[in-house]
Amino acid sequence: MAELRGLFLFEALDEEQLTWLAERGVAVRYGGGDLVFREGDAATCFVVLLDGMISHSRNVRGDDIEITRTDQVGVYGGATQAYLGDRVPQVYGTSWHAITDVEVYELPAVELGAAMLKWFPMAMHLLEGLFFGMRNTNNAAAERERLLALGALSAGLTHELNNPAAAAVRATAVLRDRIAGMRHKLAMIADGRLDGQQLHGLVELQERAVKLAQNAPKRSALAASDAEDAIGDWLDERGVNGAWDLAPTLVAGGVDVPWLDDVKLCVGKLDLEPAVRWLVYTIETELLMGEIDDAVTRISGLVNAAKQYSQLDRGPFQVVDVHELLDATLIMLNAKISKQGVRVVTHYDRELPPIPAYAAELNQVWTNLIANAVEAMHGDGTLTITTSLDGDCLAVEIADTGAGIPAEVRPRIFEPFFTTKPVGEGTGLGLDISYRIVVKKHHGDIRVTSAPGDTRFTVVLPLTEAAPAA
Repeated sequence: MAELRGLFLFEALDEEQLTWLAERGVAVRYGGGDLVFREGDAATCFVVLLDGMISHSRNVRGDDIEITRTDQVGVYGGATQAYLGDRVPQVYGTSWHAITDVEVYELPAVELGAAMLKWFPMAMHLLEGLFFGMRNTNNAAAERERLLALGALSAGLTHELNNPAAAAVRATAVLRDRIAGMRHKLAMIADGRLDGQQLHGLVELQERAVKLAQNAPKRSALAASDAEDAIGDWLDERGVNGAWDLAPTLVAGGVDVPWLDDVKLCVGKLDLEPAVRWLVYTIETELLMGEIDDAVTRISGLVNAAKQYSQLDRGPFQVVDVHELLDATLIMLNAKISKQGVRVVTHYDRELPPIPAYAAELNQVWTNLIANAVEAMHGDGTLTITTSLDGDCLAVEIADTGAGIPAEVRPRIFEPFFTTKPVGEGTGLGLDISYRIVVKKHHGDIRVTSAPGDTRFTVVLPLTEAAPAA
């Protein structure tokens, strides 16, 4: 009991309380290298160091990472939340290893919890309120962080969807007019002046025009201008009105002068203009349908990217291709990245295997890191994303050419609520959430190196996982 009285932890207790502790606790010796208690095991004892040196560590990716090493008598650990009972999981949050031969005082967790509630009722109420209040605050702030990210992504997705949707609407309106015009021109050339053979030949030319428009070559501005001049001259010489208005459409559809000679040969000089205009409508109609197809394909791609990003139609834990997640995130953030004028470079190792992961939560990590990188460059710079093999893990490096993270700030960047942004512009939870997702949920790691013009966040994820993390 005299030994307990000398510990700073128990110095304010009275004689009866010290006697109670001495009767219920026990001094235990461990040899150098022994495990005193292990992170994740059921927290059965509250432990106080009496003699020797211990190593205090956390488990990261299956490795024990030492937090501190101390021989200070009275240092305590183990079941420190026993007073909360079954309202929180009663497991050891860290590990203690004996560096030298050590002696510790071990008190059963159930005894400690009962004593604290009996001896310090007001303090326990305050501690409970502080513990659960902080947890609720963290949860609420984390939810706000997710909602802010969702709002930004929704705005970006809306912007991305608006462009192809507007293009499809415009093309559809023009297409309706062109189809009406094509019907009118067909009536003019088929009013009895063309015999069946000529009309059949014209229809064949129409089919050729469709194929030309579908496979029209990409021309330089100079080549397109020369081709328009040649076709405009040909039409003008043959008395076709508005030749220079028709020429750009014919060139865009892949038409050349020899093809127009075939048209003249089929219908004759008198019916050349209505035939050419009918074929121009055919080509323009095909080009408009191509625009609509491109717009709808773009919309479909954005919807698929949003689905890939959210993972709403999949189980939370699954085997995923990290590159698909990164690409989906880049698509979702494209409006933000483009607005800032940032150039994106990707170096993907496509030989990397799929990994077991919580896909939607990894996307949240990519979103936080990429958004931070883009903001750090202030509208001018290069975002580089690299994937590679790192031992038995997969590594994703997100690098930016911004000003860098000041040395005095770097140790605190993963702290909850710490932010260097102005009030109202950041919650300080983005990197904290990312750290918990990577380290605690995936048993991975986040590393950071930073210098002016070169900041790199590297996310390391195991290639295999025995079972989903709790």
